Amino acid sequence: MIIQEEIYKPSFGKPLTFFAKVISYIFHPLFIPTYIFWLLVKYFPYDFPGITNKLLGLRIFSVFWMTAFFPALAVFLLWRLKFINNIFLRTQKERIIPFFITMFFYWWMYYLSRNFGDQPKVLQFFFFGIFISTSIGVIINNYIKISLHGIAMGSALMAVILFAYYYQVNLGMLISIVTILTGIVASCRFIAGNHTNAEMYIGIFTGIFCQLFGYWFAM
Repeated sequence: MIIQEEIYKPSFGKPLTFFAKVISYIFHPLFIPTYIFWLLVKYFPYDFPGITNKLLGLRIFSVFWMTAFFPALAVFLLWRLKFINNIFLRTQKERIIPFFITMFFYWWMYYLSRNFGDQPKVLQFFFFGIFISTSIGVIINNYIKISLHGIAMGSALMAVILFAYYYQVNLGMLISIVTILTGIVASCRFIAGNHTNAEMYIGIFTGIFCQLFGYWFAM
């Protein structure tokens, strides 16, 4: 097992680096499940039968609570207890425990999606896909610092494509937007000095592959 402790230094100007970091925060991997759930509410509200708008808002919040807040809180506690040196998880070693914590919450969301009959079935493959991607990611993390942003954006892109396939609707504009955003986020992670191109590409393709596998497994 090889764990590299490299930190990549940006060689771009400060304004561009600042912009890259802002984009990285907006599209943080922990936020992607909430964004995907919101897209389903926006584009396919009929697949939430019997749920009022107020309850839908609570559902979106609950997804954020389970997939973003609690994992982030766990990282904060790890930092305060000095199990990790930095809440930004800059090294491969620091990412190992957060990987497993996130895996637990993604698995829990997959379990819930199988038992809720009043929300889209596609959530089953999406949550299973991101669970598998974190499982594979923690293994790859032993060898390279795989991009978590890459995994998240690759998952989001393939999920939207699979939504279009499953519902048999034209989501060309949305797919184009997510594709562009994936490229922007990938570029920003490189500009911010967090990853090499190889680490980003491996992350993106891991996310894409795991969503395809999740669709095959769950649907």
